[in-house]
Amino acid sequence: MKDRLYGIVPPMTTPFDKSGEVIESAVREQVDFLIEAGVHGIVAGGSNGEGHTFDRDGYAGLIETASSAVRGRVPFVAGVIVNSTREAIERGRLLKGMNVAALQVTPVHYLFKPDDTATLEHFRAVAEETALPILIYNVIPWNYLSPALLLRIMREVPGVVGVKQSAGDLKLLSDLLEQARPTDLIFSAVDALLYPSYALGAQGSIAAILAAAPHANVALWDAVKARDFDAALELHKRLLPLWNAIVGDNLPACVKYAQSLQGCAAFLPRAPMPQPNERQKAAIRAALEGLSIKIKTAA
Repeated sequence: MKDRLYGIVPPMTTPFDKSGEVIESAVREQVDFLIEAGVHGIVAGGSNGEGHTFDRDGYAGLIETASSAVRGRVPFVAGVIVNSTREAIERGRLLKGMNVAALQVTPVHYLFKPDDTATLEHFRAVAEETALPILIYNVIPWNYLSPALLLRIMREVPGVVGVKQSAGDLKLLSDLLEQARPTDLIFSAVDALLYPSYALGAQGSIAAILAAAPHANVALWDAVKARDFDAALELHKRLLPLWNAIVGDNLPACVKYAQSLQGCAAFLPRAPMPQPNERQKAAIRAALEGLSIKIKTAA
């Protein structure tokens, strides 16, 4: 991988207007907001970015806008959330010539679950046909890949360089880290437990909470790297209420609200996702204030 990924890599949200169209100026503004907070990379088109809602043309437009806004300042990753090998390859081919460091690709997530060998061949085909490094986005509840299968894929498919390990099970992340090679890129998306994820050896995180509070998450990463575990534990305790406030079926909308309170215009989710209710808004505002984040808007 040209620019090695590590550290705090927020999956940015996608700002939509009332008709569900992408607001390109707000994409660029959010990229600057995240980079100015000190993040080490950016993902667009992931689940936090509602990537599953895009057709091919809209997807290509989003990735082009975001990657051009990044301007090579940090590594840029494109999310791919589709239901077939063919479509995953087509999405990757759309990005030719864009400054994309890697693809973040989910397992197939429709009703029917491929067996282990079919899953491995899915990722092999995407890696070979797109010629881009692949991070497996292990998030699909009914097609959740075991540590053994993830390790097998990384060892048998050179183009698969790592895993974004989602869901809340730190034991599975620990098992994966224990058996992974030093060159495997294992990122945590256990948003509530990023401090122990780093302490266990995760090379970083790609998690929704990073986009909701990038400054505090960069500070947490820096504290762990400096072995200042007292500071890291304190930041963990202050970040946990934010995760508890944003987690839910409208997580991207809640992250957007948190961003808007910090002066980053994040706009709307795509229908039918609802905006945060008043209880969620109050909890998000209180959690940000608990992180000593200055509220910049009355949103």
